[in-house]
Amino acid sequence: MDATTQRRIASEGGKASHQSGRGHQWTKEEARAAGRKGGQASRSRIAQS
Repeated sequence: MDATTQRRIASEGGKASHQSGRGHQWTKEEARAAGRKGGQASRSRIAQS
């Protein structure tokens, strides 16, 4: 399956979960923590190169 098809299918699933009320809504704190975690991971990969 190519990346475009996979992205489209995932997008449809995400939209459906939000329409049914089961989709995850990020709080500011959760989003901040996820951003911090991603930044730390990308810095550690750069340092390992």
